[in-house]
Formats: sequence, C-alpha cells, structure tokens
Amino acid sequence: MKITRLETFLVPPRLLFLRVETDDGVVGWGEPIVEGRAHTVRAAIEELADYLVGQDPLRIEDHWQVLTRGGFYRGGAILASAVAGIDQALWDIAGKVRGAPVHEVLGGPLRDRVRVYAGVRGDRPEAMAEQARQAAANGYTAVKLGSVQLPPLGPPSDVDAIVARMAAVREAVGDGCDVAIDLHGRPTVPLARLLVRELEPFRPLFVEEPLRPELSDQIGRIVEVTPVPIATGERLYHRTEFRPVLEGGVAVVQPDVSHAGGITETRRIAAVAEMYDALVAPHSPLGPIALAACLQVACSVPNFLVQEQTLGVHDLSWMDWLVDRDVFRFAGGYLDRLTGPGLGIDVDEAVVRELDREGHRFRSTVWRHADGSFAEW
Repeated sequence: MKITRLETFLVPPRLLFLRVETDDGVVGWGEPIVEGRAHTVRAAIEELADYLVGQDPLRIEDHWQVLTRGGFYRGGAILASAVAGIDQALWDIAGKVRGAPVHEVLGGPLRDRVRVYAGVRGDRPEAMAEQARQAAANGYTAVKLGSVQLPPLGPPSDVDAIVARMAAVREAVGDGCDVAIDLHGRPTVPLARLLVRELEPFRPLFVEEPLRPELSDQIGRIVEVTPVPIATGERLYHRTEFRPVLEGGVAVVQPDVSHAGGITETRRIAAVAEMYDALVAPHSPLGPIALAACLQVACSVPNFLVQEQTLGVHDLSWMDWLVDRDVFRFAGGYLDRLTGPGLGIDVDEAVVRELDREGHRFRSTVWRHADGSFAEW
C-alpha cells in the first residue's frame, strides 16, 4: 500500500480538512488547522506531501519522526498542525485497514464513554447563567465559561466582572455540575494570582490558561497560591513544551490533537502528564474530524478528565459534513465511544468538496484595550 495523494479543503467558516488517498483505495481524513492561518497550513502540507507520496501509510511513527525532525528548523504551530492532520489521517487509514477503531489499534479502550462539557458564552452573567442552566437540563455534567478582556493591571471592577460570571453560573447549575473557566492567557502574573483566589469559593473544575504560553515557566507562581486546579496547554505543541507547566504543578494539560502533532504526540503528552499525576482535557474548538481524533485519544489514555467540544450535539449544521450524523451519540453528559473503523466517522466527501469551492479567509479578531493598544484574545 502506498500514499498516492494528499488533498486539503477549506471548510467554512474557519476549518481545513485533509484527505489522504492510497493506491488500495483506502482514504484517511485529518483536520490540520491553525485558526486564521489555514492557507499557511495548506502550503505546509503541500511541502510535506513531497515526502509522503509513494510511502507506506502504515509506518506512522517513522513518518512522524521524519516530518517533525527531518528539517534543520523544527517546531512551531504551523508545522505541528500540518503534521497533526497528517497523523490523524494515517491513523484513520491504519484503523480502516485493520477494520478497527484507532483506540483498539492502540491497545483497546479504557472507557466506554467520554465525558464532555458545554461552552457558555456571552457578556452578561444572567445570560450565561441561563445557558448553563439549559446545558445542565440537556444532560451536561460540566460547563466552561470565558472571562472578560483584561488590561495588564486594571481596577477591581475587572475582577468583580469575572467573579460575577462565575457566581451566576455556579448558582444556576448548583453543586452537582462542574464549572470551569477559561482566562485565555489574558492576566498578568499578579492579576492571575488574585483571580484564582477570588474564584476559590466557587470550586472550579479548573481555571484554564491563567497565563499566556510564553510565561509557562511562571505558572508555578499561580499554582502555589491556590488549591484550585490549574489547566493549560492548548498553545503548546510538543511534550517538551509541557515540561515547565507540569513541573510548575498544573493539574490538567490541554493539548490540541489538531495542533500538538496529532494522535501520536497527544498520547505521548498524556503519558508525560501521567508521571506528574496530571489529567488530560484535550482542547478541541474545531470540527468533527478533530473531535473524533480526540475521542480516540480519550479512550486510549488512563488519565483522561473531560473533552471540550463545539460541534454541539443538537447542532445538525455541523453534522452535515458526515454521512452518519448520529455517530456522535450523546447521553447524560457523555459521548459514546466510537466503534467504527479508523477515526470512527465517515466524512461526506461530496459535501466537503462543495464547501471548498466557497472556501474562506477567516482571520482572528484583533482586540484592543481602551487606550488603543493590542489586547490578548
């Protein structure tokens, strides 16, 4: 069996899909993307295809080593994401060849269902509380909310606004539902230390990304002041980049299977985290291929905690990209383990090709502080 072609598809509103074809007719799908840089990742895949075409798709580990280490210059979000999508597609092929889901090829499932959480969005605490209440009513046992834009060191009202959101959501769902909060790397170190202490009474499942990734070596200063679990990792792309945050004492790591080198590297990151008694909550704000890959990881690592997902089990517009729209079966706050071969989903190729004709040029929003200076997203 040989790889014969790699094709990429720009899928609105902001995604990139990858199709890897073999001479035996087996096709694998992946989701390589850096949000706002889809065309750049597409170009990287075209370059990597020069090596891959003609190769045996089942030599996944060897290809991963060559693609990540075969050039003198290494790492970074673009290369790691391009490799991630290729890695997903090769595991999809490997499972299909063996007639088994990826997690069975990796040693068999460790769980029969995967806990997921719902995102709570908005600006007003009352509206966020209502979203959280509805999510709990729909069966979710965990929700996650975002913070507000923060200046480097702002007035007490900025902290109060975040606390008010957390208080409203906690009151809405009660103590029987977990509540996490994402700070998006916006606070400075002293502000993050203050925030986590203020959030303690609401007993968060975790506080996510209290610092931006370039301050990974400072995260221990946040951990040391609070018993609240600290989570981070969506913008870290290799197991070595997780070392300082794990040594700093984070309780939860959040590698993204479409950014952090695919299924291959995400499982290694989980193994490293296990050495530090840390749990894994994979980051996944993307589409159905990325979610399917996350579920394969979730079923194959022992220290899995909870899975992010933005498909929305009630949002059929996302499911239009799949032949079987019921494959993500949700009940009681969990998604059932995928049992189909490969990634466990069947992408509707005709729909994806039609969407690519429209394409997109999504760019991340640029945020600014009141004085006009750049603000962290």
